[in-house]
Amino acid sequence: MKIIQKRNIWFAIAIILAVASIASLFIWQLKFGIDFTGGSLQELSFSGNRPSVTEVQDKLSGLNLGGLIVQPVGDQSMILRFQSTENNIHTKVLQKLGTSSVEELQFNSVGPSIGSELKRKTFYAIIVSIIIILMYIGFAFRKVSRPVESWKYGLCSVMALAFNVLVVLGTFSVLGKFAAMEINAPFIAALLTILGYTINDTIVVFDRVRENLPKSDEDFEGTINTSINQTLVRSINTSSTVILVLIAIFLFGGASIKDFTLAMAIGVFVGTWSSIFLASPLLLLFEKKS
Repeated sequence: MKIIQKRNIWFAIAIILAVASIASLFIWQLKFGIDFTGGSLQELSFSGNRPSVTEVQDKLSGLNLGGLIVQPVGDQSMILRFQSTENNIHTKVLQKLGTSSVEELQFNSVGPSIGSELKRKTFYAIIVSIIIILMYIGFAFRKVSRPVESWKYGLCSVMALAFNVLVVLGTFSVLGKFAAMEINAPFIAALLTILGYTINDTIVVFDRVRENLPKSDEDFEGTINTSINQTLVRSINTSSTVILVLIAIFLFGGASIKDFTLAMAIGVFVGTWSSIFLASPLLLLFEKKS
């Protein structure tokens, strides 16, 4: 299968996705959850008929929760998000809604200062992860010098990672606008996991390139294409299995992990695509430029 020979098509797709992601981030930005902005999240389950969103808002209007958002989940549950972090505020909510017919499934409260600190630590964690990945690949491919220097393998991998993260963030900016999907701590955990998963896929392809280079009778372009085809089925099968499991968890798991599983599913899909159709063509591009 001629994959690397059609690199202009893959580059065009990557550019379109990257531009669309940047545009969505610029227009709609990201909808940060209480983990970053501060506030409380309470998930409730109703034993009888679940009240409407308006009924819940009316019953809680006297508590001065601040920015109350009511989100129905499934048939019997609701998620409440509000700015108040007052002590025992969740108990007061239960009393207002009727303790006999409602059960609290979870409650989380985060202060604004903790949210700001989490933002900063998240940024540092992603930067440090990328630097360590770059150093590792440069070391692992240190004996490869022709026709592309070892550090360029690391650079191509990081570029594919950056593309992957950008598309996931852009997708969640759209989901935040139209589906009230928030950026929270589980999402950050998913993002860091995606970095590791994507780099694993990329290294599998690059490692096969490294193995084939000394014994290949083809030019660099042909060697890369052969290496991609040798690892293509493995990469697709592995990613498909992971995505199917994540979809099952998203559909049948609790509301608290939906953000995590959705981010993972998107990241695994885009990461597999970028490892095959972006990282390797970028490597060839560096070879041709040099």
